[in-house]
Amino acid sequence: MAGMNRRDFLCLSAAAGLAGCASAPDAESSRKPNIIFLMADDLGYGHLGCYGQERIRTPRIDRLAAEGMRFTDCYAGSTVCAPSRSTLMTGFHTGHAYVRANTGGVPLRPEDVTVAEVLRDAGYATGLFGKWGLGAEGTTGVPTRQGFDEFFGYLHQIHAHFYYPDYLMEGETRFPLPGNADGARGQYSHDLVVERALDFIERRQDEPFFLYVPFTIPHAETLVPEDSLAEYRGEFPETPYEGSHYADQPTPNAAFAGMVSRLDRDVGRIVDQIDELGLGEDTVIFFTSDNGSISGFNIDDEVFHGSGPLRGFKRDVYEGGIRTPMIARWTGTVEPGAVSDLPWAFWDFLPTAAELAGVSAPDGIDGISVAPTLTGEGEQPRHDYLYWEFEQRERWGRAVRMGKWKAVEPARDAPLELYDLNADLGETRNLADEHPDVVERMQAVLAQAHTEPAPQVEPGWQP
Repeated sequence: MAGMNRRDFLCLSAAAGLAGCASAPDAESSRKPNIIFLMADDLGYGHLGCYGQERIRTPRIDRLAAEGMRFTDCYAGSTVCAPSRSTLMTGFHTGHAYVRANTGGVPLRPEDVTVAEVLRDAGYATGLFGKWGLGAEGTTGVPTRQGFDEFFGYLHQIHAHFYYPDYLMEGETRFPLPGNADGARGQYSHDLVVERALDFIERRQDEPFFLYVPFTIPHAETLVPEDSLAEYRGEFPETPYEGSHYADQPTPNAAFAGMVSRLDRDVGRIVDQIDELGLGEDTVIFFTSDNGSISGFNIDDEVFHGSGPLRGFKRDVYEGGIRTPMIARWTGTVEPGAVSDLPWAFWDFLPTAAELAGVSAPDGIDGISVAPTLTGEGEQPRHDYLYWEFEQRERWGRAVRMGKWKAVEPARDAPLELYDLNADLGETRNLADEHPDVVERMQAVLAQAHTEPAPQVEPGWQP
């Protein structure tokens, strides 16, 4: 690779059967690009300034969008946590992925191939800092058994609901947090995760690396340190949340806004470190959220409009539950200020990362690479359809998008609803009766996109 510029690198990739490279960017690079994937938890499509938010300040993420490409039609893998992360890691949509339940305890299997394994085999250092959700302690799903060299954070998603835990996980070992002993609030877990991510970049800067940072904020529990809470205290009407699941939260709106702005600040810190180390042209940075906007916990959507123009929230298969912010910056390669309406989803990340690394993705996955859209080179393949399914206790739903058409099955055995997203982004006019031919095509996809999942072992979380 020594002395090879990015044009030559992409041409070499094409020679290996990857995307074309007729006129790849001229910026010189003697290394494969670093890949950073930053993911918020329960951040809605409308919670960022660059997607229309007016009450919460997100200057650093807005700047990231101005320096890179903002996608308007990108989708999470699911409308909830664990299956969404499963699609991101394995390249399968939820009709084919192994982990489809949202318990946090169903582990990936040894035979599941993750993006971390693909990139580690391509010579990347791999680090995960934050919330995993794809395997509890002692299972085959823990990150260090699924391609990650380093891991610090939460394994089980129920554990990740709390920001002042007694411990986090370091690799496969519990890492005690004495500042939180006996109910104290001395060590905010988000801050510890960010410091570990920054340290990883510092230590791994001389080799290609894959850094995955699935932040826990702004998922409830709605708590944030005083320096972030003070920024918004008194700006919004408040109804204290006193539910049994979390401690009393007297200012949920101010705390939520503070969490989003703290997230914004720390995304900026990661971007700044990349730039200060001179790695901007060698690093692709993605930013997104794991599913649609949080709903409940007395966070007032009439204040924040977290789904923006979209219908629904987390746990819905309407657009507000699955469409997510997505920003990609690659200095010197991705056009600054670009906006793309390419429909793509989390299961496309694995083949995209593989193409960027110059290796092949596993056969048979559902994802396709969006690298041509990022680089502006080659023809961008498109999905025939995008598919989601979701089941959690009493909640159930399936959805398909084909071009402008979106079909929603909102409950088991419910009539299929049909929407024209080009004319009706808010999914307010059900056109199923007017387009029976389209409904028939959608029903055919629903019939063939789902495979029966294998029995899933679910070790519980032990505090």
